[in-house]
Amino acid sequence: MTLLPVVLVFLVAAIVIVPLGKRLGLSSVLGYLVTGLAIGPGGLNLITDADSVLHFAELGVVLLLFIIGLELLPRRLWVMRQLVFGLGAVQVAVTTAVIAAALMALFSLDFAAALVIGFSVSLSSTAFVLQLLGEQHKLNKPHGRAAFGVLLLQDVAVIPAIAVLNAIASANGIEGGHAFNPVYVAIVVAGLVGARYVLRPALRFVAASGIRELFSAAALAIVIGAALAMEVAGLSMGLGAFIAGMMVADSEYRHQLETDVNPFKGLLLGLFFISVGMVANLELLAAKPLLVIALALSLVAIKALLIVPMAWYFKRDIAEALRTALVLSQGGEFAFVLLTAGVGAGLVSASLSEIGILVVTLSMVTTPLLVALGDKLLSRGEQVREFDAIDAPPKLVVIAGFGRFAQIVARVLAMRGIAFTALESSPGQVDVVRSFGNEIYYGDATRLDLLRNAHVEQASAFVLAVDDADTSVRIAKLVREVCPKVTILARARDRNHEIRLRELGVNLVIRDTLLSSLSLSCDLLKHLGFSEEEAELSIKRFREHDERTLLKQAAVFHDDAAYRQAAMDAIRQLQELFNEDASEASESREATS
Repeated sequence: MTLLPVVLVFLVAAIVIVPLGKRLGLSSVLGYLVTGLAIGPGGLNLITDADSVLHFAELGVVLLLFIIGLELLPRRLWVMRQLVFGLGAVQVAVTTAVIAAALMALFSLDFAAALVIGFSVSLSSTAFVLQLLGEQHKLNKPHGRAAFGVLLLQDVAVIPAIAVLNAIASANGIEGGHAFNPVYVAIVVAGLVGARYVLRPALRFVAASGIRELFSAAALAIVIGAALAMEVAGLSMGLGAFIAGMMVADSEYRHQLETDVNPFKGLLLGLFFISVGMVANLELLAAKPLLVIALALSLVAIKALLIVPMAWYFKRDIAEALRTALVLSQGGEFAFVLLTAGVGAGLVSASLSEIGILVVTLSMVTTPLLVALGDKLLSRGEQVREFDAIDAPPKLVVIAGFGRFAQIVARVLAMRGIAFTALESSPGQVDVVRSFGNEIYYGDATRLDLLRNAHVEQASAFVLAVDDADTSVRIAKLVREVCPKVTILARARDRNHEIRLRELGVNLVIRDTLLSSLSLSCDLLKHLGFSEEEAELSIKRFREHDERTLLKQAAVFHDDAAYRQAAMDAIRQLQELFNEDASEASESREATS
C-alpha cells in the first residue's frame, strides 16, 4: 500500500472511532487504542507494518516532552526534586523488586529475565499519562505534579538500562542498537545546555523575517535536532526534546513555540496511540485469554497498591495518593523498547516479550476507565463543570483568584465605580460571590485563551491574588510575557513567593499578613507605653530593614548557602537595630525625667 492510502486509513479510522468513544464517555486516548486494534494486523489488517508506524509515531512523544520542557523552568525542576528523586526513585526500585520476585516465585523465571521484565513493566506511559492529564487540565494538580515527577525519573532511569542491555547484546555478538559512550553523552548534554545561549538569538533572527511558517520550521528543527543528538548518543530521544524545551522555557518565544508545535504533537500522539494498539498480538490474546488478562489486571493492581503508600508519604493526602496511583498504574511504551532489547541481549525469550508487550498494552486500556472511576468516587460532593464563557467587554482591572484578599480589593473598586473582571478556579466560590450580584467567572487563569477572553491585554491593571504559589508565579510569567505593559499587583504567601514574583517583574507585591501584623504591632507598642511617634518609627524602621533584607536575599535566591547566610545576617542586623532603638528610648526617657 502506498503512502496516501495508508494516511487515509489512519485519518478515517480516527475520525470515526475516536468521536464515538468520546460519546460513550471514554477518553480520546482509549479511542486511539481501539482504532489501532481495529485496523492493525490483529483486526481488519488494513495496516500490516505496525512496528514501522510505531517507530515514526514516537515523534509525537518527543514533541509532547518538548512542550512539557517548555513549561518547566530549571529552578522549578529543583523545587520538584523530592517527587523526582524521592517518589520516582522509590517507585521504580520497589515495583521492580516486587514484580521480579513474583515472576521468579510463580513462573520460575531466572533472576536476569525477571529483573528485565520487572523493570520494564514498572515504568508507566509518559505519553499516555501526560496526554490524559492534559485533556483533563490536571497537570498542575497535586497528583498531576506527582505523576510528572515519577515519569521524569522513569525516563531518566531507562537510559542506563538500555545501555546495559546494549552492552550485553554487543558482548553476545548481537546488534543491540547504538553503543552507549559516556564521553559522547557528556558532549551531547553539554551541547544542549550550551544551546540555551544560542537558541534565543537564533529564534529572534527567524522571527524578524516575519514569515510564520519559518518559525514553525525552526521549532521543529530544535525538537528533532535535540532528539536525534540524544538518540545517536544511545539515549532517549524524548529526553533530548525535554532538555531542549527547558533551554527555551524562559525565553520570550516560549508561547509561540508551544503554539506552533502543538498541532503536530496532537496528530503524532494520536498516531502513536493507534500504533500501540496495532502492535498488540490479538492472536496471543485469543490463545491465552485468561493468562494475559490476569497478568494485565495483576500488573495494574500491584502498581496501584504499591504507589498509594509511597505517594501518601510524599504528598500526605490519601485522595491525591489514590489519584496518583491510578494514573500511573499501567505499563509504558518503554517496555516495548526494553523487552525487545532484552530479547536481543539473550536475557528474555521472544514468547515472554510478546506476552509482556500485550500485557502492557491491555494495562493502558484500563487507565482511562480507572481514572474516570476514581474521579467519580473521590469527587463526590464536588461540583464539576466546564469553565465559563467570558463575554464581558474590556475592563480596567482583571483579578485572578477571588478569595478574601481579592474580595476586599473588589469592594474598594466597586465603591469607586471601577469595573473589573474576576477569574476564580473554585466553582463553589464563584457561585457564592455571584449570589451577591458580583461579576465573576469560573476559569483557570493559567490558560492563555481565558486571559485573552478576559481582555487582559486591554486592562490597566492585573491583580494576582491566587492562593497557590506555583500557580501564582506561572500566571505572573504568562501575563508578563503576553502583556508586558500591564501593571501587575500581586499577593504573596511568603518571602520566597515574593522574591519569585519580583524576579518576573511584578510591579507591586504585598506579602500575606505583613501589613496587618505591622498594624497590630504598632497598636501593641502603644498599649505597652510607647508614644505614637515611637511606635510608628519602630514599625517604619522594621519595614525599611525588611525591604533591604528582601533585596539582598533576592540577589542570592538561587544560591542556597548565600541565601541562608543573608537570612542569618538579617537576624543579626535586626537585633542590632533593636538594641539601638532600646538605647535611644532609654536616653530619651532619662532626658525627660
